[in-house]
Amino acid sequence: MQGIFIFIYGAIVRGRQGRQERLEAVRTLIQTRKIKSQDALLTCLQTEGFDVAQATLSRDLKALEVGKVSDGSGECVYFLPGAAGPHKERERIRLHAHIHDFLKGYISIEWSSTVVLVKTHSGHSDPVCVALDNFDIDGVMGTIAGRDDTVAVFLRDGFCGADFFKRLQEIIPELREYVKAAH
Repeated sequence: MQGIFIFIYGAIVRGRQGRQERLEAVRTLIQTRKIKSQDALLTCLQTEGFDVAQATLSRDLKALEVGKVSDGSGECVYFLPGAAGPHKERERIRLHAHIHDFLKGYISIEWSSTVVLVKTHSGHSDPVCVALDNFDIDGVMGTIAGRDDTVAVFLRDGFCGADFFKRLQEIIPELREYVKAAH
């Protein structure tokens, strides 16, 4: 009899989960995980104990004004507009766009003391250079895009190529998959 009571109690608790609790769960999941699809989000919600249909989830996403943004590796993930304030959200989206541009053009990185050369695919030196400028890495004095496939990065004294590369990997964790660094 005790097992039946627990089952009934679980059903009662699940039935009490209203729209607001579900919306809050959706917010939390999107803010703390890389959710790439409604199916993935639906599975997460079901794991959390929410009994929700795909159509209901679609309406919830619309109500929350959830959008998708590139994660920098060519895949899109859900995001909440204004989760960190409208300005912060725009900055996050902009950073993801720069990460995407960098990874799309990047081939390799070499360095010698305070000069770093980034080799790019033909025609990608400008977007890669703009991305590097927008990463706002403290040890970078400036960048120069070559005519077609090279970016020169000039570092401040006391900040070496290895420091630059480490900081770049912090900004772009996916870079480890693309690494063809010679040093």
